[in-house]
Amino acid sequence: MNLRGLLALLLWACALGRAVADDTPLKNQLAGHPSPYLAMHGHDPVAWQAWGETALRRARESGKPLYLSSGYFACYWCHVMQHESYADPEVAKWLNRYFIPVKIDRELQPGLDAYLIEFVTATRGHAGWPLNVFLTPDGYPIVGFTYQRRDPFLRLLKRLAGAWKNQRGTLERMARRASSELLQTSVDDRKPRDIRPDVLRARILKQARAAGDELQGGFGNQSKFPMPGQLDLLLDLLAGHDDGWTREFLTLTLDHMARRGLRDPLGGGFFRYCVDPAWRTPHFEKMLYTQALLARLYLKAARVLKRPDYREVARDTLNFLLATLKAGDGAFIASLSAVDDQGIEGGYYRWSRAELTQNLEPDERRLAGLAWGLGIGEPDDEGGWLPRQRATPSELARALKLDEATIQQRLKALRGKLLSLRSKRSLPRDSKPLGAWNGLVLSALADATLAFDDAAYRTAARRLRDYLAQRLWDGRRLARMRLGERAVGVASLADYAYIAAGLADWARASGRAEPMLPAILRAGFRYFASDKGWRNASARLLPAVTVTPAYDDGALPSASGVLIATALASGDAELMAKARKMRRIGSAEVVGQPLWYASHARLLLTEPPSLSAGPEASRPAKSKDQRSLHSK
Repeated sequence: MNLRGLLALLLWACALGRAVADDTPLKNQLAGHPSPYLAMHGHDPVAWQAWGETALRRARESGKPLYLSSGYFACYWCHVMQHESYADPEVAKWLNRYFIPVKIDRELQPGLDAYLIEFVTATRGHAGWPLNVFLTPDGYPIVGFTYQRRDPFLRLLKRLAGAWKNQRGTLERMARRASSELLQTSVDDRKPRDIRPDVLRARILKQARAAGDELQGGFGNQSKFPMPGQLDLLLDLLAGHDDGWTREFLTLTLDHMARRGLRDPLGGGFFRYCVDPAWRTPHFEKMLYTQALLARLYLKAARVLKRPDYREVARDTLNFLLATLKAGDGAFIASLSAVDDQGIEGGYYRWSRAELTQNLEPDERRLAGLAWGLGIGEPDDEGGWLPRQRATPSELARALKLDEATIQQRLKALRGKLLSLRSKRSLPRDSKPLGAWNGLVLSALADATLAFDDAAYRTAARRLRDYLAQRLWDGRRLARMRLGERAVGVASLADYAYIAAGLADWARASGRAEPMLPAILRAGFRYFASDKGWRNASARLLPAVTVTPAYDDGALPSASGVLIATALASGDAELMAKARKMRRIGSAEVVGQPLWYASHARLLLTEPPSLSAGPEASRPAKSKDQRSLHSK
């Protein structure tokens, strides 16, 4: 029986029986937590427990199932479920009496979250956030789901509480079996594969043509994610051979990403993704990693495609990052919320007709309409118009019969006026300075230091390097985040990979060797690499942490691919040998779906492994999708 069949049986079992309460009192532990996401749940009537051995011990001693809920501060649907369900006294009563409710910040527990995502994807076919999983007291997942409205969620709580009383043994056996199957399917048993670079290039382009949207750009035909890893790989292929289609597809995609709803043309920066195929309506959270990855992508695209305007997109994104996302000690915060202080998704960014009429002169309203679509046609919704770039300064100059310098000056003044008005609104911030994402920022600032004669980028990079190397690295381990002298969260493979890559990129840009780099790389291999593949989490509080031969590139670069690439470029013989071994282990997975394993595919293109199998040996790879990117 497959995992989805097991899920059906689990749900059937949950329909049986009646609940019996255990009245052992619990208290909410999250008030004042250093994670803004967890702190916002600190006043819920749900008696949220912090993740850790204490919560697991309480579950084992009480015999209650765990209810593990994962989300993040910028997530709109996480806020919705809090207001609809976790603030509801009846929901809280059932969670507190029959379960051990645990809330985690996925950005502080990325390894645990990845494991839960994998389980829910295997049993449901899709996953995202908020992510909610019931587990046995021993830590085996029973059933999981994403956002649910209050009434269906309450019904599920009652059914599962009753089933646990009357069908506990069945549920525990089925949960163990599901975890066993998940472990078996996560370890790739195929032999390593070799492939000629020309064959690999052809396969990448074939997959890109199959998945690419030739009308709107990007991949897929529903929600649109930037997918920087895949676009960056296509830029590499284009630099070696211009086949026409790749150039057109990249140009179309990058233009739409920069000029439609994904990017904020007033304040700068990119949103996480768009909910429609035409890139018009964003999911309004702004993530630190999005800015870092897309700034690098547009800098590279400016060189490869010979588009100077892409340099300005990159500069604008970097300037937004420096101006808006700074934390203390040279680091940068995690995100800006999708929801404003009034609880309205995207409300911070929209403009009503009354606001435009009351605050702008007629000639300013005309320019705002021509440049950003404000006040043109019908508003996007009841909140008003979302600014989108409709015309470049040169196009505006032709339309208004003015010189471009005058247009630039007027646009600057108008943008300043609108931003001054917008600053009176309030947008919540997630102030966590996460190690992995700051590593990505350091790589972006290193690129900017080489691309622009701007001391601000060099100074910011130097301060960030010192933060990562001196505050997060203790000589043996990295901290996911540090507040004062306290380490918070659990460092994942991504922390080691992205921080190591950032330090290596800054060493190249600054011309100064990085003495801590080899030790951080060695620790990454020591804690996360095995003879069968990679673990995303080094701490094993749960009994079934999975192993994969290679991680794919999604919203974030493949952590395994980044660590291997950094080690191969280190010049350290021991690290290079470890990297070649791990590249070999994951090669079969990569060869089957190279576009979705973009970071690993680049390794095979630049230095193909010497393996025994031919290019068509072994059975076909598993199909790959973008299921883990969605947030509802």
